[in-house]
Amino acid sequence: MLQVDVLISQSIFTARRDQERTGNQTIMSTSPTIVTANGTFNQHFILSWGEDHARILKDGELLTLSLDKKSGSGFQSRKELLFGKVDMQMKLVPGDSAGTVTTYYLSSHGDYHDEIDFEFLGNSSGNPYTLHTNVFSQGKGDREQQFFLWFDPTKDFHTYSILWNPKTIIWYVDNIPIREFKNVENLGVPFPKDQPMRIYSSLWNAEEWATQHGLVKTNWALAPFIASYRNYSVDGCIWSRFTRTSSCSDPDFSKKPVLRMELDRRSRERMRRVQRDYKVYDYCNDKWRFPKGAGRECTVN
Repeated sequence: MLQVDVLISQSIFTARRDQERTGNQTIMSTSPTIVTANGTFNQHFILSWGEDHARILKDGELLTLSLDKKSGSGFQSRKELLFGKVDMQMKLVPGDSAGTVTTYYLSSHGDYHDEIDFEFLGNSSGNPYTLHTNVFSQGKGDREQQFFLWFDPTKDFHTYSILWNPKTIIWYVDNIPIREFKNVENLGVPFPKDQPMRIYSSLWNAEEWATQHGLVKTNWALAPFIASYRNYSVDGCIWSRFTRTSSCSDPDFSKKPVLRMELDRRSRERMRRVQRDYKVYDYCNDKWRFPKGAGRECTVN
């Protein structure tokens, strides 16, 4: 089996935020670009950094991020969610993508932020991407699971989804659940349920660690590296910072399907098959990092 790239000394969250902060400082001299044209990406997102490396095409229905030695790029949703289901079709950087990281995640702000991650660690030609998932609650992460995909994510668009409601978080690939993180606050484990989150995505350089612990560097002769996005959709509760309320009222939590969704027996069995065949790292089983045990949630999740 290929080397699994699990970052220990420096979290992916810290590395990504450092890269995006640098991108904002060097590329943007004003506030993020806000485009008021029609189209899904124009209506729902802004280019948040590396704006000259991102393009919105096909009447706002296709977005591309690019990375070269100068900069990467990223975008974020205009609005925040407090629970919902988010779907995005993505086509990842093809060929030799070593050193690149493509992200798609939900996140709040601050030192005690919540976050739900999809992150795709590039690899040299012929070797698979590593799909990295993580969840932060009240600033604590270190809950990584990693997978090899059962298809080539660079050949065509595939759908990556995050379901987040008061009961559970579920990661889906092409509508197949690959991971679940249940709310087990009764065991003393914090769960993301009080902080609204935005949708973020970025493409950035992480050659110091992303591929085989940094042994394989980015081949800049192949730049620009490009990732593509389309068919974004969301079903959820929009948060208003002005009123400090959600668009979902109390009755919605018993009537709105997305707020009650959980895995049924058939879906859970599909998830177990994916984990059996394609999961290559699970923090719950890492006795080297967590000699006293990874967390009480591992007994349930």
